[in-house]
Amino acid sequence: MFGSSQKDVFYAASHKIRRAALPAGLFAASFAMLVTAFVDPAPALDAPAARAPETTPLPMFKNPRAALRAGLESYHAGDAATSVAALRYAAEGGEPLAQWKLGRMYADGDGVARDEAKAYDYFSKIVDHFAEEEPDPRERSMAANAFVAVGIYLRDGLTTARIEPDLDRAFELFRYAATYFRNADAQYHLGRMYLDGQGVKRDLRQSVNWLELAARKGHPQAQAVLGRLMFNGEAGGAGQKARGLMYLTLARDAAAGGANEQWIIDSHAKALASASEADRKAAVALLEDYLRERN
Repeated sequence: MFGSSQKDVFYAASHKIRRAALPAGLFAASFAMLVTAFVDPAPALDAPAARAPETTPLPMFKNPRAALRAGLESYHAGDAATSVAALRYAAEGGEPLAQWKLGRMYADGDGVARDEAKAYDYFSKIVDHFAEEEPDPRERSMAANAFVAVGIYLRDGLTTARIEPDLDRAFELFRYAATYFRNADAQYHLGRMYLDGQGVKRDLRQSVNWLELAARKGHPQAQAVLGRLMFNGEAGGAGQKARGLMYLTLARDAAAGGANEQWIIDSHAKALASASEADRKAAVALLEDYLRERN
């Protein structure tokens, strides 16, 4: 434990760092990587030519591409009913962006009744499509996020869609998105599977490697898990407490405070309470170096 004056020094330095970082968007970007992982900048509408639709075209839609445009316009105008009809037509015509948008809408209950089975189906269509076709650079983020979404469904199972957990397949999808797309969410989930021995033999070294790749991209959950491993001396190497506290501080600052992120706040508080004065000072210095490099 440490005195209130020592806490004040550490928190003052930490808050100073946050204020310095916010104008540059560091922590906003870190937070966005987690919270809006599935809402990266949407791919442009000039994707590869769509397959001919299997259904009879609706009168208001010239083709799937036109339906996609109409669906997105209706969605942003707040007309969910019209947007769903248009997006469905575009999705059936092979437009990946329409499949992605519908998948997110059904997964979140956004303008439609929540239906994870339908969300899984739409995300799976994207995975199948891009397993054989190279995505346009503007589609890479969407494709990577679809791989991660399907991986999570297969890792956990989906009762409503009668899908049993398939850890081997989930691991393959995370590994593909983590390596080919270099997606931070995929790297985090892959690191967790190695850490927990879930779908793969437990490998702490591999776990730390993948978690650190995601943490360097500003992924808060990866920063928290990696920071905890380092602080507890489980990540290998000597003198990791300060660096672990640095990552835990970054994760705490990016956490929104929701119930599903309370573990991040608790992990940071526990580490801070047991850290020595030297470790806290070293962590502040590492945070300052981190911000200089990122800015």
